[in-house]
Amino acid sequence: MWLRQAFFRWLVPAAFVLPLWLLIGWGVFQGGWSIVWVLLMAVPSVFAGQLLLTLLTRSRPSVRAERAVSWWDVGGFTLWHALTIAVGFFIDGAFGWLLTGAILAGIALIWLQLWQLWNEAKGSGARLRETISWSTVPAADDNVPPTRAHEVIVIRENDARG
Repeated sequence: MWLRQAFFRWLVPAAFVLPLWLLIGWGVFQGGWSIVWVLLMAVPSVFAGQLLLTLLTRSRPSVRAERAVSWWDVGGFTLWHALTIAVGFFIDGAFGWLLTGAILAGIALIWLQLWQLWNEAKGSGARLRETISWSTVPAADDNVPPTRAHEVIVIRENDARG
């Protein structure tokens, strides 16, 4: 559980640390001026992508309740962040492959987050339908004829912890 909670806390700082690492890695490992165009696209993409993934992840009810990501998230973020960090080393023969892998992992991670969000939302809708029931009861007014009815929404409160 502590690992999943650590990933939960890491999501926002990662949006700043990973792009910064790409810039630092370019300078330290001498990425060269021919790679600057890649940096001009990669740095904002990693920043915006990480913020989008953080938003999608933290919008799930289970993540908000537990303040921990799922194991799927741990695996997906580990892969994407490892590939992004590896890109920052600017290894001559592997740079293209690592960059392609990081892009594909980022796209797959977006789909993973959407899939998990959809599954949780689908389950929440079923629980919502169980919680709310619609019924028709006669009016209690003296001014309203007895044949006329009002709609009443009945909400049952359940203890989510039990």
